[in-house]
Amino acid sequence: MTGADSSTSPYDGLTDRLTRWARGLSGKPDEEESEEGRSRPGGASNREVNRRRQLYADIGDFLFAHDLDLTPINFSVALDYLTGANIGIEKAIRAVMMERGKITNNWIESIASEQRADEVTPEALASMLDKVEENLNQFTGLMHESRNSAKDYGAALQKQAKDLAAGGDSEPILSRLVGLTRSMVEKTRQVESQLRENQKQTHALKSSLENARRAAEHDHLTGLPNRRAFDGVLREELVLAHKLQEPLSVAFCDIDHFKRINDTHGHDTGDRVLKFVAGLLARISNDRCHVARHGGEEFVMLFRGKTAAETCEAVDGVREDLANRSLVNRANGERMERVSFSAGVANVLAYDDPRGALKAADRALYLAKEHGRNRVYLATETD
Repeated sequence: MTGADSSTSPYDGLTDRLTRWARGLSGKPDEEESEEGRSRPGGASNREVNRRRQLYADIGDFLFAHDLDLTPINFSVALDYLTGANIGIEKAIRAVMMERGKITNNWIESIASEQRADEVTPEALASMLDKVEENLNQFTGLMHESRNSAKDYGAALQKQAKDLAAGGDSEPILSRLVGLTRSMVEKTRQVESQLRENQKQTHALKSSLENARRAAEHDHLTGLPNRRAFDGVLREELVLAHKLQEPLSVAFCDIDHFKRINDTHGHDTGDRVLKFVAGLLARISNDRCHVARHGGEEFVMLFRGKTAAETCEAVDGVREDLANRSLVNRANGERMERVSFSAGVANVLAYDDPRGALKAADRALYLAKEHGRNRVYLATETD
């Protein structure tokens, strides 16, 4: 296993900077654990330390077993796989291990690029942080300059007031007071002008960050929300389902033989098929039905207010619509073989953790594939 030159990584220093920013904005110190928590033997803090230590060891064993380099991206993918935090990466690794028994550095780079293609890059985020820092530094400098000018003006006024009280010649003193006031007014105008310019730059930066956030949560090919956005929607809809006592179901839909479509008709045609299927699924979406591209040729749907059986019926309607269509390869006008998808559905509320429901729906999807494809299977609550 070879070492990696961390100096070339785009992540260098970015995590520390973000941590400092978050700590500075929240006012939280580096160490939040109390003396009591640190000293209590066998307490929650010790359990957490042991849990993290074991996780680090598991990640190291995983990297060593596959002869992977010690890079941030390999560490991150191993973490996602071992904790189940990213079901897309977990599924991809499981599939390649079943097929080849081992994964490689190049494969990890490709799968991570696919899974995270729509996320904000470290370079873009670092650039935005630079702009934030620059604006705040300018603002801080303007405030210091304004306070110093006010102090100087106040001290000068006090001196002139003492001269007047001492019975000195009033005309030169009044002339100096007028000059001081004019100078202070001019400085105040300059500061106000600079503050307005700083405000414009801050507003533009806010718009850039908002655009970056939207771009990071949408799939550029299909226009659908991506996995990252779906994770947020799942959390929100789960809260609403519990609050309103409504059912909540999830479905994974995967285009059948998609590799064959790409190999036979080319990737451009494959992209058009992806967009077409995305459009069919999006037709049934609303504020209670959410559709997202989960990665590759897989889509995920979340239904609030529908039972798992009702969700199966809704998804099966789209499946039947697609399977009965005769699609044509736009590049050569030839009719394509039937395009279909398979799906797995699970009841989210039947599991303690939403990830359990996602895994159950995924297992149901694979059963649908194994049993002939072009069908929708419902996961049993014991899965």
